Amino acid sequence: MRRILPHEGIATQVMEMENEAKGNAASEDREMGNGVDIARIERVYRKLDLRIIPAFWVLYFVCSAIRSNVGLSQTMNTAQGHDLAQVLHLTPKQISTGLALFYVAYVTFDLPSNLVMTRLSPHVWMSRIVICVGIIGSCMAAMKAAWSLYLLRFILGVVIAGMWPGMAYYLTLFYPPSRTGKRIGYYFTAAQVSAAVVGLVSAGFQKMDGLGGLVGFQWMFLLYGLVGIIVGISLLWWLPDRPLAPGEISVREGWDKWLPQSRPALTGEDAKIHYEDLTRVYHRHRWTLKDLWHVLIDWRVWPLLIMYFGVVGVGIGVQNYGTVIIQGINPNLTGVQLSLLFAPIWVMDLIAILLVTPISDRFHHHRALFFSVPVLIQITGLLVTTYAGSLTNPWPRYGGLLLIGFGLGPTVPITMTWTNEIFQPRHGEVGVAAASALVSGLGNLGSILTTYALYTGWPADSVPGRNKYRNSNLVMIGILCLSILSAVVMTVLLKVVGNGPRAKQISSGSSTSGGEGVILDGAARREVQERGLGRLWFRR
Repeated sequence: MRRILPHEGIATQVMEMENEAKGNAASEDREMGNGVDIARIERVYRKLDLRIIPAFWVLYFVCSAIRSNVGLSQTMNTAQGHDLAQVLHLTPKQISTGLALFYVAYVTFDLPSNLVMTRLSPHVWMSRIVICVGIIGSCMAAMKAAWSLYLLRFILGVVIAGMWPGMAYYLTLFYPPSRTGKRIGYYFTAAQVSAAVVGLVSAGFQKMDGLGGLVGFQWMFLLYGLVGIIVGISLLWWLPDRPLAPGEISVREGWDKWLPQSRPALTGEDAKIHYEDLTRVYHRHRWTLKDLWHVLIDWRVWPLLIMYFGVVGVGIGVQNYGTVIIQGINPNLTGVQLSLLFAPIWVMDLIAILLVTPISDRFHHHRALFFSVPVLIQITGLLVTTYAGSLTNPWPRYGGLLLIGFGLGPTVPITMTWTNEIFQPRHGEVGVAAASALVSGLGNLGSILTTYALYTGWPADSVPGRNKYRNSNLVMIGILCLSILSAVVMTVLLKVVGNGPRAKQISSGSSTSGGEGVILDGAARREVQERGLGRLWFRR
């Protein structure tokens, strides 16, 4: 653990800054842009982008590859008798069970992991997650039977729990919630690129089949796991720890003093500007079980959870069974061809993220609209995949998968961003950590549904023919409709009930005592207004 101590001289300067913020009656006007150099604030956030987003992108790319490559292993080297089911002598139901056990563990441990992260060094906790994911991913190369698939998939779910909501929580330590949508979208593209690249690279792994006594998918598990271990260790230096107010220094104690110390995210004048703009993250109190309870009983969690349930269920279903669905369209495709056709789905996903999430941040009061339209595109894609084409020309159904990929892109980042926006003002740091973990964790019950109960997990729906997987697709359409309904309900209730903070607001220059009061800093005052389309990509 580490203690934070004021540094003499600079601490006095910080106190003077706080007193000045309290007594200046024109503070609000300045923060809205009349007196503060907005361009300098933007430059500070761009510096943070260069430090944080590439690290998040790489870690999410690697963890997504390790988490999802088991889906590709179902169709690798089938002609040689070396796909996952053939090597481990698995039935389709056993594969579905192994896939679902990952999400059972993830749902169970997501909230505890994220709460632990708030008490420890966040960058060390993220590093721990990635290292453990790499170790378990490598061990999957040694699987010999169904029990080993069950065990390792469950352990993988345990060690990766807290990664996705932890990343969303970590961003709120450095950015206002209204700015996190685009950033979440940027590193979320790693999952799409990972899905596309893993699909393409798996063609190369299939060429390695038999090399060194390992089949193609075993080489894939082993090498991705080793890369994960290396990336996890590098994060100890790469990611910054939580920001410190100007004039505060960290004293490393206990186990923390044996770990590498990362460079501060900001220094000098940049640190002061960030402190004035996002004062709330510097005045955090140690949350209690009562604080956590207030988050758990907040009704705002549940519409967000249902939104996430639908879109992540469809996303994971396509990720795990995309090649299986394509094979159902044309059973004559080889494993390499399936891998190559799988990649464009995630290219479409990537394009949608880059197009939609920056605009959704600019018009952050309309998150429900930016969520619902892509979900409607997913529904359209599922209908096309289910009913389009003919026995002689089934390829229009593949076009439906591309539509699903495009619609999936922005929905998960927007849901997590909306969670940050709603819960940080109301509950502070523990609100973001707990709510994002609940939405991500319990929302992944949708993943359990699609991996265990649908597609190969639904024997009656897996019968070869034109109607193969039709009922599974219709079930996914149903849960997507539920997601849209939840977004509408959330919007209406926020209009009626509001989303004011639980505690009394205090000025950006004030410190809190015992967790009472919500800091209204410069960024919070600017968030009242939407930024619109001006300076959308090139000057941000």
